[in-house]
Amino acid sequence: MENNILLAIFVLLAASVALAPLAKALGLGTVLGYLAAGILIGPYGLGLVSDSELIRQIAEFGIVMMLFLIGLDLQPSEVWRMRHKVLGLGVTQLVITTVILALALLVAGFTLNTAIIVGLALSMSSTAIAIQSAQQRDITRTDAGRASLAVLLVQDVAVIPILAAIPLLAVSGSRHAVHVELDHAVQAIADPLDWVTPLILIGAFIGAIVAGRYLVRPVLGYVARTGVREAFTALGLAIVFGAALLTQLEGLSPALGAFIGGVLLADSEYRHELESNLEPFKGLLLGLFFISVGMSIAFSVLWSEPLRLLALVGGFVGVKIAVMFGLASLFRMHLADRLLLAILLSQAGEFAFVILQFAQSAGALSAEDHGLLAVAVALSMATTPLLLLAFDRLVAPRLDARNARDSDDITEHRKIVVLGYGRFGQIITRMLRAQGFETTLIDDDPAQIELVRKFGVKVFYGDGSRLDLLHAAGVGEAELVVVAVGGADRILDIARKVRRHFPDVTIAARAIDRGHAHELMAMGVEVFERETFLSAISLGAKVLVQLGVAPIDAHHMAQAFERHDNQLLTDSFAVREDEDAYVGMVRQSMSLLNETMEGDEPPTPLDKKDSPRGE
Repeated sequence: MENNILLAIFVLLAASVALAPLAKALGLGTVLGYLAAGILIGPYGLGLVSDSELIRQIAEFGIVMMLFLIGLDLQPSEVWRMRHKVLGLGVTQLVITTVILALALLVAGFTLNTAIIVGLALSMSSTAIAIQSAQQRDITRTDAGRASLAVLLVQDVAVIPILAAIPLLAVSGSRHAVHVELDHAVQAIADPLDWVTPLILIGAFIGAIVAGRYLVRPVLGYVARTGVREAFTALGLAIVFGAALLTQLEGLSPALGAFIGGVLLADSEYRHELESNLEPFKGLLLGLFFISVGMSIAFSVLWSEPLRLLALVGGFVGVKIAVMFGLASLFRMHLADRLLLAILLSQAGEFAFVILQFAQSAGALSAEDHGLLAVAVALSMATTPLLLLAFDRLVAPRLDARNARDSDDITEHRKIVVLGYGRFGQIITRMLRAQGFETTLIDDDPAQIELVRKFGVKVFYGDGSRLDLLHAAGVGEAELVVVAVGGADRILDIARKVRRHFPDVTIAARAIDRGHAHELMAMGVEVFERETFLSAISLGAKVLVQLGVAPIDAHHMAQAFERHDNQLLTDSFAVREDEDAYVGMVRQSMSLLNETMEGDEPPTPLDKKDSPRGE
């Protein structure tokens, strides 16, 4: 089949479409689905695609694309803010895990240098699996998400000196006493690339800064102004592969080059456009990477030495979980975050394949050991989705990540209690504070609390849906409770508890949409606002002004629309259960909307000389 590339691509895509959605529907995650697809169509399955190495080379572009998008979303100020986790978690994890694994391999009979190389390889985690799992769980902005990114960043950068050090470590040979001639060792030591790698990296970074600011951004601006969308997408791909190619030509990791390129464009005005254009490529190529990993699992090795493989995979996965959990404990992370972080980073990574292959080429690792370790790396990747599934089904329900940390002792009782201090809650609170009203602020995101405390805002940690916390916050003596948390179900849960246990307290709630507003009205909540309603009206008024409507007329039209839609919301509440009546009322309302708005204040188109664009 390798001679028919179209048929091979068709099989890859068909297997992805069949198994990835099925695995996700079963709660197993897409990564496990892609791995299963690779096993099914690979040389040890149906044999539909046998050239797994070619597929892997193509699929590794997915890792390059992913690191570029990670860098694009990670501004330099964010990297500096994570410096303590980068050093404390990332570097420490790499060193401790390598030492423990190397000692275990020494006991198993490997030479010291070979044990160090294999320990370094297995201490690496899979950026693809960890980041994709974090994104699917929407935890990239949580403590666990930030910590995993810090550790992965260190590992990705560490690949460079590790590859540079392998020729030196290979001098003593492998477990099977593969001897390397002395002149080869002297040549490796004297090789300038082994000693000037840091200078090359610094030079590459400086060159990327200059090129990004004075070359790439002007070109992005020019292509964006042409309005040719496919050209902008092509330019985005060219930037990714160009950054990866430059670092690869200098003997560095292409993924690192892509990451640096993304970071340097993180504060660019074209960041969001690049993200939206490249995101589909990342997902597809990452899927191909996981398929290639599944294809590479040599079941002949697995059947011949199952106990040895089981001990190897279970051993280093267990060590990595223990080390990461212990370090996260030193950083006083929540128990749930510690477990989740340890599982996310428990597998061996894609760079382990590169390091092990390089070690074999340098004579530090025999072909037999390389084959065994490569299968172990692939199997460890398959364990992560299963461990995450076990965490979700068995651990999380008992642990409850939201309550893993004890709520703060709320020492102040105000007449106004605000539950949720995200963007929505912050705006409300600032308006109240500007008029002299004091509030008790409660939120359940430790990272958000830590951030706002730097600005002198006191926010208590706690879950607003817990009845004991509502009592502790003095809701029974308060006049008003503002429910500004995210999530429709969670808002309803809190509002229901407040209404049931504190019937005299006024509830002001955040509504997600019209249907959610009706549910709030059904439980007696009269003060609410749909979260995007007023912003959409405001933008609509600005659009009318841009189209030539006088600003005062656009303002009156927006007010008329707001009154009309709010009246429709109230009127439709009575017939919300009758679908035919509800649809009929909405259709009638739409036909009356123009008359209502025109009757309020007829719009007066501006003359061209008065138009904002008529200058």
